[in-house]
Amino acid sequence: MSALFDSVLRPVITRAAGSQRIKQTSQRLPVTERVVDRFVAGESESDALAAIADALDSGLSVTIDHLGEDTTVETQASATVAAYLSLLQGMSQFEAPPGALEVSLKLTALGQCLPRHGRKIAEENAHTICGAAAAAGVLVTVDAEDHGTVDERLDIVRTLRGEYPELGTVLQAYLRRTEDDCREFAASGARIRLCKGAYSEPASVAYPERSLIDEAYLRCLRILMKGNGHPMVASHDPTMIEAAGLMAIEFGREPHSWEHQMLYGIRADEQQRLATAGHAVRVYIPYGQEWYGYFVRRLAEKPANLGFFLRALVSG
Repeated sequence: MSALFDSVLRPVITRAAGSQRIKQTSQRLPVTERVVDRFVAGESESDALAAIADALDSGLSVTIDHLGEDTTVETQASATVAAYLSLLQGMSQFEAPPGALEVSLKLTALGQCLPRHGRKIAEENAHTICGAAAAAGVLVTVDAEDHGTVDERLDIVRTLRGEYPELGTVLQAYLRRTEDDCREFAASGARIRLCKGAYSEPASVAYPERSLIDEAYLRCLRILMKGNGHPMVASHDPTMIEAAGLMAIEFGREPHSWEHQMLYGIRADEQQRLATAGHAVRVYIPYGQEWYGYFVRRLAEKPANLGFFLRALVSG
């Protein structure tokens, strides 16, 4: 089943993320709303703040993503910045442990793909958010997107880290280049969220098979654990979770020097188990009206998520 899912179903589902026709159709289905409620905290800032409160009460840290990407109009990028500034003001009300609060940014949502001066606009917008986050005591991580954005994204991260050294970013293990990126950023002491990868990529730049991706993840994880930075192990895979713990012991890492990260609505019981056992655990909480692309990528991650959707479809 997993081989069929990887070779046939995942590419089809992932391509659906870019289809406006499928997006418009799915958003009208009541069953879609029910399933989205599992993966997305809600559409409003108040929904996000409520989810933050619940997570903190459970002993979890959080990272909040205001959903949106591939912005092609500068006013949309400005609206995203405004949403983050408002969210940060709301997050400042929480009495959370140091480092427990974080926001995640997508540079394409901040204007990276704009036809004129996209990079400059995205970098300036990210700088504005980083400044507000620092004032509010909130961390920032720049999210990964498709492989065509990586070079520019990492250049922007390098620049911003000159002023905001706590700025983190995401590296995707299925990209063939990622081991080299891990070496660079681990040596620089960066916060790095390591995930397997959630975009449809050509075999020329990404490993096509799950076994190869798993092997790459373990190699990258070892580089990060051995390095000077703060590894953020973004995986729900029991093998990777166990490997992270063993590597942390091997390299003498203190519990506060690395963390597990998991998605809102996925393996909540495991999140709680790890936190109860004394591990640092951060839950990635998305919210907002632009949930379609995120939702589709969650369905494409593994058969269980797709099965959840199909069961809801039948019961609906």
